[in-house]
Amino acid sequence: MFQMNSKYLVRKIHRYFGVIIGIQFLLWTVGGLYFAWSNIEEIRGNHIIHHPHDLVIKDHLKSPSEILSANQIASNTIKAIRLSNLFNDLFYEIHTSDKMLMINSETGILRNHISELEAKLIVKNKLKTETPIISTTYVTNQNIDDHFQYRGSALPAWAVKLDDESNTTIYVCAVRGTVQKVRTKQWRIFDYLWMLHIMDYNERDNINNTILRTFSVLGMITIISGFVLFYQSSRTIKRIKSSI
Repeated sequence: MFQMNSKYLVRKIHRYFGVIIGIQFLLWTVGGLYFAWSNIEEIRGNHIIHHPHDLVIKDHLKSPSEILSANQIASNTIKAIRLSNLFNDLFYEIHTSDKMLMINSETGILRNHISELEAKLIVKNKLKTETPIISTTYVTNQNIDDHFQYRGSALPAWAVKLDDESNTTIYVCAVRGTVQKVRTKQWRIFDYLWMLHIMDYNERDNINNTILRTFSVLGMITIISGFVLFYQSSRTIKRIKSSI
């Protein structure tokens, strides 16, 4: 009687848990196939844009301390200082506790944010093949939403949309003038499947969320119940047990 009840219980667990997580198992498999067969360089958009060139350091640069003093920037607010190239000029990229500044390393003059025309020029110089630009949008904390596919990156930025088969949008940081993100059709498919894969439907980067943990446990229970069900139902195992 106990043996029959245990078989019935295991069968029920396996059956209903299989229904509950079967769709998610299918989504995990589909996502895994796409990830495995995709070219990660194309997902990142590296086939569209050139990589940045090495910096050429000039001899007549102002020192960082001179730059900070001239622009009245307190040294105790500095988090990082880097050199970066923008339109063939070297700039000190100064990160403070609340903002980022671009200061010309030769003149010491603070640079304004990148204009729309400059953003287009930056994108055109980065493209490996000449592609028309359809539109540009200035993205800020006030107007950003999921439509922009620009989560967790530096703002403000220019969203430069290209007229190509991949419906590409290139994001240029309005402060640094650097390409931050390249979003293509392949990336959007990847991002959507990744969301389904890790079951984080908001930020899409939290692999420790409760839903994923719950379904992982249910998946393990389903697999283990399947092994138990096989053990209970196998004629071979029954013959081995009866011969002992």
